[in-house]
Amino acid sequence: MNEFSFSKSKIDFEKSLEKAVFSLGESSKLRDACEYALLNGGKRIRPLIVFMIAHAIGKNFDVLQAALCIEYFHTASLIVDDLPCMDNDDFRREKPSLHKVFGEATALLASYSLMTAGFQKIYEGSKEYAKYADNSNEICSIALHEISLAAGLDGATGGQYLDLYPDTLSLERVKSIIEKKTTRLFETSFLYGWLFGGGDLSLLQTIKKIGYHFGMAFQIADDLKDFMQDKKRENSINLALILGQKKAKEAFNLECLQLNELVKTLKIKTENFFLLQKKLEDYAKN
Repeated sequence: MNEFSFSKSKIDFEKSLEKAVFSLGESSKLRDACEYALLNGGKRIRPLIVFMIAHAIGKNFDVLQAALCIEYFHTASLIVDDLPCMDNDDFRREKPSLHKVFGEATALLASYSLMTAGFQKIYEGSKEYAKYADNSNEICSIALHEISLAAGLDGATGGQYLDLYPDTLSLERVKSIIEKKTTRLFETSFLYGWLFGGGDLSLLQTIKKIGYHFGMAFQIADDLKDFMQDKKRENSINLALILGQKKAKEAFNLECLQLNELVKTLKIKTENFFLLQKKLEDYAKN
């Protein structure tokens, strides 16, 4: 089995993403909007997690469709977050937000298009999985259930609502927003790599917990990075502002510790887990 490389996997995924745009539908302003949103840069951490997990399992199952599904849903959530009626952000990744280029109506329809295309990718991923094992219907059902939770009221949609209308900025409330808006899709990313990569289904809850701790650590790192910027804004949803920088760093380290303990219980290749965590630690320090 070849060694896993985050940089090579990212390059390969970018190429696959460019090709996948053409399967979204006939050329139109709406498809152009989807293309603009999908190819507008980004770290691609979530789809890379799908590939990393599948590689760690070592069965060489093709998980590209699952990775595309995750990126479609993530991109759809960013489009919605940026809208004037939501976070009202004019820029995304140092480029004009989708609605600034294509208009609000087209941006909203692009988000719908990408979410429904994400469901299509689950179907296609399940067909690909059927080449390797005979429980593809079960895999498809679990995958549909999990992405529905991640995107729904207990996930990104509910988290965005709480972000818009926080009744309080207590620690409990902010953690709830983070869990819904950030950790749910990370849980699904880890889970999809495991599901479509041929992992032991009895360990699904362990994989989700790993995704949860990674997602929390990721958001704390992001909040630490944005500490000074968010301090100037009113009602910023930032865990580091509530805890203070020192306690936020302690919370980050605790999430990483819990993640590591769970990873050790898996009977798979784990060095890339720790490399991913190291990247996160470096990000938190900068």
